Amino acid sequence: MYINAGYLNNSRKDFKDNSTPLVVGSCGTYRLKTRPKLPTYWQKGRRDYQILYVANGKTHFWFDGREEIVSAGYMVLYKPEEIQKYVYYLEDNPEVFWIHFTGSDVKNILAYHGISLDEHVFYCGVLPDYKALFRKIIQELQLCRYGYEDYIASLFNDILLLVDRQQHEQKKATGNVQEQIERAAAYFNENYNTKISIDDYAESLHISTNWFIHNFKQYTGMSPAQYILSLRMVNAQSLLERTTYNIKEISEIVGYENPLYFSRVFKKEIGKSPAQYRKEMIPTEAV
Repeated sequence: MYINAGYLNNSRKDFKDNSTPLVVGSCGTYRLKTRPKLPTYWQKGRRDYQILYVANGKTHFWFDGREEIVSAGYMVLYKPEEIQKYVYYLEDNPEVFWIHFTGSDVKNILAYHGISLDEHVFYCGVLPDYKALFRKIIQELQLCRYGYEDYIASLFNDILLLVDRQQHEQKKATGNVQEQIERAAAYFNENYNTKISIDDYAESLHISTNWFIHNFKQYTGMSPAQYILSLRMVNAQSLLERTTYNIKEISEIVGYENPLYFSRVFKKEIGKSPAQYRKEMIPTEAV
């Protein structure tokens, strides 16, 4: 495993400092080489803020008990006292940079650069400038040269400026988001009974998977996977009500190769088995 980190005044203690607008407490980077995984768990969080930049590969985070895979080109924000749980796996080839910071004006600084305190994951793009700036902050923390405290705060502000620029340029490049989501919904409606890879679909549009999932959920109220599942269940219900197809045939029509698995999913989503649903919805002689 490769690790390189620097700490303000060579102290590893987390702290809260409201004496100045922005204080960088520590900064570092991780890369796994042979170690299969690297877990992190702060049950009570920390006293400062943290941003993690996924420069390569992907990482696994848990927010409110739910796992979220964060890929390269995204950053993760933790506020003070928030539970922190995440794991890096060697097979995902992750390269991550992290920075801890505090200060009296942190909330306004983040808001100024378009970073919401209500969202953990936000788009930043993949730029070599990020790595260079993070490495420079690490070096300054290690050398502790005159004026380094103000200098690293300035370097961190440069990172935030780049994030703001990348988000602005992404919005311009992607055009009408609502139109993209509507096209995606139409595609899912036509192909819900096939094996759809959300990663492949997003890649075909030259957009990131995280960005696509976030915006799809924002416009539809559900993730792409949940949307596809809902289409399968709605159409399965229709087939159970209006046709005499058996359970195996219906499972194949709506995209399930294994009828037993289909029945388990149907019962979990609808609250009753396909056979029970059919029996309750239509007269016995019609079956």
